[in-house]
Amino acid sequence: MSRFFSSKLNKLVPYVPGEQPKERDYIKLNTNESPFPPSPKAVKYAGEAADLLQLYPDPDCKMLTEKVADMLGVESQEVLLTNGSDEILNFAFMAFCDESSPAIFPDITYGFYTVFAQLNNVPYEEIPLEEDFTIDTNAYMGNRGTIFIANPNAPTGIALSVAEIEAILKANPDHVVVIDEAYVDFGTESCVPLIRKYDNLLVAQTFSKSRSMAGARLGFGVGCKALIQDLNTVKYSTNPYNINRMTMAAGLGVMEDEAYTKKNCKTIMDNRTYTMEALEALGFTMTDSKANFVFAKHPAIEGAKLYQALKNKGILVRHFDKSRLTQYNRITVGSRAEMEALVTAVEAILEEQS
Repeated sequence: MSRFFSSKLNKLVPYVPGEQPKERDYIKLNTNESPFPPSPKAVKYAGEAADLLQLYPDPDCKMLTEKVADMLGVESQEVLLTNGSDEILNFAFMAFCDESSPAIFPDITYGFYTVFAQLNNVPYEEIPLEEDFTIDTNAYMGNRGTIFIANPNAPTGIALSVAEIEAILKANPDHVVVIDEAYVDFGTESCVPLIRKYDNLLVAQTFSKSRSMAGARLGFGVGCKALIQDLNTVKYSTNPYNINRMTMAAGLGVMEDEAYTKKNCKTIMDNRTYTMEALEALGFTMTDSKANFVFAKHPAIEGAKLYQALKNKGILVRHFDKSRLTQYNRITVGSRAEMEALVTAVEAILEEQS
C-alpha cells in the first residue's frame, strides 16, 4: 500500500472473490453462478436500454421497485433496490451498527460481513457455529447488537426455519436483525412476510443466483418503511444512481418471466439431489444444503488436494483455508452435464488416490 493510505483502513483485509481464471476454459463450480442464461426478456430489455445510456437512470428505480414489491406482496416503500445484495448489506452496517450496537454474526458465514464491519469501523462479535455447522439460535438472544444471519448460511447451505428466526427477532426488539436470503429460492422459506410484524427485520435478496444476473449486479432489501427510509438516506448520501439503466431494464425483464426463474430453480434443486446422492455413494459426507451448492468432504483425500486435482482436470470448486473448513469444498450446482462431469472426475481422482 502507498504511504497515503488512511491509517483507519491500513489493517483492512478485503474480501477474496472466487477465481475467475482466463488461462483456460473450466467447468466453473466455484462462485455459485447460475448455469442458465438470463431470461430472454431480460436480454431484450437490457439491449433496448443501451440506446439511452447518455441519460442517467431513474434514481428511485420506480418501475422495478413496484415489480419486486408486487412479487413479494409488500408496498414499494418497503423495498430498496441496490447494486447487488452486497450494497444493501453494506448500507445496513453503515446505518444500524455503531459502538452501542455492534455487529453480531456467525464465525463461519459470508466473508463480506467481517469486511463490512472493518470498513465501517464497526465493532463486531463472531459467534461460533455448532460442531455440525448449525447456528445455535440461543446464542443470538439478548439484545446485544445488530444481527446478520445468512439463511441459508454460506458456505454450509444449512437453513434456519422461519420460526427460529422469529424467535431471534422477538429476543432483540431494540436492534435490527438482517436476514441475508441470497439462496432462499433453492428450498428455504423466506422471512419477508415477517416485516409487517417486526419493525426490526431487514431481509436482503439478490438477482445473482436464482435469476441468472450475477454479472448485472442487482439486489434489494425489504423491511418496514422506516428502515427503508434509513437506508435510502445512506444511498442518497453515497450514490443516488446506484443501478444502471441496462441492469434496471434486465431486472424488469426477469420479473416479467418468473416462470423461467422457477423452472431453473427446480432444475438446480434436482441437480443438487443428484449430486449429493452421487457423492454420498462415493463416500462423501455433506451438510444438508438448501442452497445452489454442495458442501462436501471425503475421508480419503484432503480438501485442498481434491480442489487442486479437480482444477487440474478443468473443474473449479471453492476451497477455504479456515481451519474448520479446510477438509471441505463448496461445489456450485450447475447443469446436469456439468455435475456428471464432476462426479466422473471425482471417481477418477479417488481411484488415483487409492
